[in-house]
Amino acid sequence: MEFKVTHSAGDCRARAGVIKTPHGSFETPVFMPVGTQGSVKALSPEDLTDAGAAIILANTYHLYLRPGAHLIRRLGGLHRFMNWKGAILTDSGGFQVYSLARLREISERGVVFRSHIDGSKHLIGPEEAMDIQEALGADIVMAFDECTPYPATEEVAAASMQLSMRWAERCRTAFVERPGYALFGIVQGGMYAGLRAESAARLREIGFDGYAIGGLAVGEGQELTFSTLDVTVPHLPNDQPRYLMGVGRPGDIVGAVQRGVDMFDCVMPTRSGRTGQLFTPRATLNIRNARHADDPRAVDETCRCPLCRNYSRGYLHHLFRAKEILGSMLATWHNLTHYQDLMAGLRQAIMDGRLDDFAAAHARAAELGDIEPV
Repeated sequence: MEFKVTHSAGDCRARAGVIKTPHGSFETPVFMPVGTQGSVKALSPEDLTDAGAAIILANTYHLYLRPGAHLIRRLGGLHRFMNWKGAILTDSGGFQVYSLARLREISERGVVFRSHIDGSKHLIGPEEAMDIQEALGADIVMAFDECTPYPATEEVAAASMQLSMRWAERCRTAFVERPGYALFGIVQGGMYAGLRAESAARLREIGFDGYAIGGLAVGEGQELTFSTLDVTVPHLPNDQPRYLMGVGRPGDIVGAVQRGVDMFDCVMPTRSGRTGQLFTPRATLNIRNARHADDPRAVDETCRCPLCRNYSRGYLHHLFRAKEILGSMLATWHNLTHYQDLMAGLRQAIMDGRLDDFAAAHARAAELGDIEPV
């Protein structure tokens, strides 16, 4: 994998760049739609491309359990399996083991757990996580780590981080080197600056192709997220990508870009779309609300997505009230387009040297809310 910083913001750590993978290049900062089970819910790969996505995230835990990573390999790998021609990042499955699995037992070897699907017993450790992700054929592979619970005492966070660092070293050893493919380490350490610095230093010593910041977006709130980034990012290499896992809301992304983060993923735009929550520059709309029933306006007059170009709020309201699948499809397409356009705006603002102005305008618009008459 190749990463090149093309522009830097002079007054903060933000930068714009390009990442080159075996399945194409993409510009950073970038948002990766989440295709948990080899599908970004409600959209086809062609729809994702039209929305502006060039890389997606798929989940190791889910694809390992169903249909099975080695079946996917026999069918040509995940790219061919789901007909996605762009880059794919696979997470390691550590968070899903933590949040979904039944009766999990964590040891030095890895995690023994029972499937949330059928209760069957499995083991995933560093070596298994590397084998599964290699079978899937992901362009960017994540190290296996333990998701530190929040809140956690410093003692608990330290023990969890140190276990993740030992697992990271085993992942580095087990990773199958292939030209252009990458392995990212994951910084842990809870909300403790000293532990974050220690984790970052250990990962740099092991040596990875990029560095993720894990253990955030777990209920700590934006202020603590940002303060943790402030004490973590300075310890990461300037010439390699930085990835904030599981974040988030548009305002979270803007603030994290200002702090030097290059890559993001979150289920929020797709999950919100399926429930009728739509992101716009000025508000998050609940299209199910009765006030939208006879509204002829587009969800966002400035948006280029098919929903905003062709349909009214009133029609989308009807689709959700009638439980029509098209409603989820159009709302999801809109939300992912909004996120991709936000990232394009951030990249351009960095290149033009006006990122702080862009961030301030974004915050002011959000404060105004949806105040247009209906």
